Amino acid sequence: MKNNFSALKSRRKTRVVKVGNINIGGDNPVRVQTMTNTDTLDIEATVEQILKCVKAGSELIRLTTQTPAHVKALGEIRKILQEKHNCDIPLIADTHFNLDSAYEAINWADKIRINPGLFANKFAGKKSFTDEEYQQALNDIEETLIPFIEKLKEKNVPLRIGTNHGSLSPRILERHGNTVEGLVMSVMEYLNIFRKHDYENLVVAIKSSDPLVMLEANRLLAKTLDENDMDYPIHLGVTEAGMEDDGRAKSTIGIGVPLMEGIGDTLRVSLTEEPEKEIPVCYTILQAVQRRITKTEFISCPSCGRTLFNIEKVTKKIKEKLSHLKGLKIAVMGCIVNGPGEMAGADYGYVGGAPDKVSLYYQGELVKRNVPENEAIDELIALIKENGDWVDEVVV
Repeated sequence: MKNNFSALKSRRKTRVVKVGNINIGGDNPVRVQTMTNTDTLDIEATVEQILKCVKAGSELIRLTTQTPAHVKALGEIRKILQEKHNCDIPLIADTHFNLDSAYEAINWADKIRINPGLFANKFAGKKSFTDEEYQQALNDIEETLIPFIEKLKEKNVPLRIGTNHGSLSPRILERHGNTVEGLVMSVMEYLNIFRKHDYENLVVAIKSSDPLVMLEANRLLAKTLDENDMDYPIHLGVTEAGMEDDGRAKSTIGIGVPLMEGIGDTLRVSLTEEPEKEIPVCYTILQAVQRRITKTEFISCPSCGRTLFNIEKVTKKIKEKLSHLKGLKIAVMGCIVNGPGEMAGADYGYVGGAPDKVSLYYQGELVKRNVPENEAIDELIALIKENGDWVDEVVV
């Protein structure tokens, strides 16, 4: 008995942007990435951290490349990853605002990220603009960008235009304020220049440390892009989300809700923790909003006075034995009162039926009653095998 209710909207249609050996957008999975926090010039430490992130499931890695020397280090990092570790993960150069680094990154990176609030901005100290000065500033930016765009076209290196809530240009702040409209305009000004000069190998992003700002800005961004026939993929992330529960909660809101609404083709969860710890959170969010299923879905009740076994202990045991069954929904419910009705379309159910007894369900139907609790997990595994849903765990 499947649950046919879903608030999930169709995913926004985008072009495909190829980053190394990974495709972003189109019908490809929503991609997971993180960013190193080592000094990129420390080759050994950076390689070690990248490998930890790859093991955790990261599909792309962004590195800080604040100078041309940092950019050139990508060459040595890539060589070591490929030759010593058989690792070909795409490397993204975060040049942020440094034009010289961005030029150098074209030679070394699989993708480049720039911040339109700071990149090629010659009027950083100016506080007010007449209409003529505003247009002149845009003209100057375009003039600066043209040779950079031509170099990108020559090497066919993709670019992310990513603006942050905390780094809007003085032009945008003076004209639009520190608003979601200002965030979107900051991106659109640069997109219009790149499109004018026939370069659209682009990913776009708007980030904020406030998940509600992030949500509203990305809604407006997607709407504005679609109205202008710009089918660029969108990268999602709550920047400076914090750590532990706070960072995970903010990221779940700011990333999960846009994903449910069909917005988003790649994401990063930004935590004040080691970058490899961000990756499981990414996949958990994707699984929760049904955008990318990579593991078993467990549904378990919080327990109450009617619970007939130690549900926390049993759920942990079941997860240990069955968490490799990608795509299955398995419910662990404490009692017969609400268990069958609250399994939310689970494929299999483990429900307390009487003291020390368990009832097993398959697709909402009771198939085994009063199984002794000490045999119930093995019986559940046998039921899964009987229905052809079992696979052996792959040990890497």
